[in-house]
Amino acid sequence: MATPATELDVHGVKVRLTNPDKPYFPELGKDGTKGKLVEYYLSVAGPMVTLLRDRPVHLQRFPDGITGEEIYQKRVPQKHPDYLETCTVTFPSGRTADALKITHPSAIVWAAQMGTVTLHPWQVRCPDTEHPDELRVDLDPQPGTGFAEARTVAVDVLKPLLDELGMVGYPKTSGGRGVHVFLRIATDWDFIAVRRAGIALAREVERRAPDAVTTSWWKEERGKRLFIDYNQNARDRTFASPYSVRKTPIATVSTPLTWEELRTADPDDYTIRTVPEFVAGRPDPWAGIDATAQSIDRLLEMVAADEERGLGDLPYPPSYPKMPGEPPRVQPSKKVAAHWDDEGNRVGE
Repeated sequence: MATPATELDVHGVKVRLTNPDKPYFPELGKDGTKGKLVEYYLSVAGPMVTLLRDRPVHLQRFPDGITGEEIYQKRVPQKHPDYLETCTVTFPSGRTADALKITHPSAIVWAAQMGTVTLHPWQVRCPDTEHPDELRVDLDPQPGTGFAEARTVAVDVLKPLLDELGMVGYPKTSGGRGVHVFLRIATDWDFIAVRRAGIALAREVERRAPDAVTTSWWKEERGKRLFIDYNQNARDRTFASPYSVRKTPIATVSTPLTWEELRTADPDDYTIRTVPEFVAGRPDPWAGIDATAQSIDRLLEMVAADEERGLGDLPYPPSYPKMPGEPPRVQPSKKVAAHWDDEGNRVGE
């Protein structure tokens, strides 16, 4: 028999909770129910709201638990509680949507009530959704590599590079095998400039660790190396938010860490069972992230230097319109030079 719906008082806002006993993470038993997921998000709502405030967010939903259907929801339903706020975002296609805007813990708890396991925020804050305030680095392990390699590159290559540039990055586990590093930046640049800055940073990491890192968009060229997914800085590309739960059997959490903590971290140590106590037991390692709005001028100088070396833009994802200066979106093994012009278009089109 289903447990009756209840009403939660979330910092003064009433949020309805239905089916709290529904299994979401079956391997966790009673610790893996919808109610436990909501409890987890209530426990970390404070730091989450600080980091997500005024950000448009997409929802990765599993209404019947992680073994059921997955819904990636970009729009807030027309019928939604009055306490929710929305923000209009524009996709690469030019279409728009009213996305959930995080302003209060009730928005996060409502998302969990709707079956959301992971929140995916944009790198902008409303109402200015055209100028990112974060540059994000995604160290994505490829087959044959894993978290240990991502951790090593982050700590031993990326962090020293950021120090040389006078920039501050904030690391977190992805909740899977990867590592994410966020840099808070001034809102003086658009998506194109921030993405190019991210490419320049990625290329320099690649130069310093060519056997461990690649910026190749094409999987056939990556080998057993970490891929720095530079396109995560493009419009409408989102990361799992800090403190978001992931679709894993043990409900791992994308957890903010200090650089020293990252050095010995194991992503499986951070779950909905362990993170609340972990967070409560030490200072917030990302507490200073809002203190500075960093310039990306040094990175844009690196962009110019790369262009002088003949290194221009890199491919966008296939769903994006053709961008000025972008190389052909065709994997190298299928490209016949005689069939392409200098603009990356098929001859005759």
